[in-house]
Amino acid sequence: MSQGRRGRADTSVLYFFFKFIVFSIIFFVCAILLFQVLLLQNTQALVCAVSSVQQYRSMPTHGIGKYRHLLPKALPKKKKDRVQVKQIKAATATEFGVFNVCVSGYDMTLVEHYSQYIHNLCNHLDIKVDESYALPTKSTEVMVMQEQGTKMYLDAVLKTHERIVQISEMKATLFPIFMDVVLKNQPEGVRFCVKQHSETDFQARFKTRPELEGLLAKINN
Repeated sequence: MSQGRRGRADTSVLYFFFKFIVFSIIFFVCAILLFQVLLLQNTQALVCAVSSVQQYRSMPTHGIGKYRHLLPKALPKKKKDRVQVKQIKAATATEFGVFNVCVSGYDMTLVEHYSQYIHNLCNHLDIKVDESYALPTKSTEVMVMQEQGTKMYLDAVLKTHERIVQISEMKATLFPIFMDVVLKNQPEGVRFCVKQHSETDFQARFKTRPELEGLLAKINN
């Protein structure tokens, strides 16, 4: 009887042990499957997120070197106002007021280079240059009369080019030195003069428009 009871006890122990091993294997397999499913879902979600955000257009280097986002936003361009007449500074006991150095001639190259020389000389001598500009080109027609007859025909058209270097606040002691240097370097065929600046000189910078002036006169009348 005792041997039979021992056999039954051993059988029940083996049965429970086998059952525990089977349940452990099933639990372990289920845990592995669940982990793989979760890992697959996370991978798919990550792939979708990366694919939805476009990192570059055509090449991996697209966008490298851009700096516009670092610069401040540019302000809208303002419309240019009409040039207004500036207040003319008066002369003092030791300084000149505002005067114009006029350079004119028929050769535009000589006139331009001579005006540049005067401007550079002013900068070298610390003379204040307010403006440096060109006046409208003037054309002069040369008419010739025939020896026997009264008709005149056009022989040539001379174009006069003029440049202005406007100077202000020049010291009286420096003026003779400036004039001496400028006159010694005056090229042939170029006229040179110095005169006080006025409002008439300012208006001479702009071309006249007779048609527009005539229409304005009709409207006012």
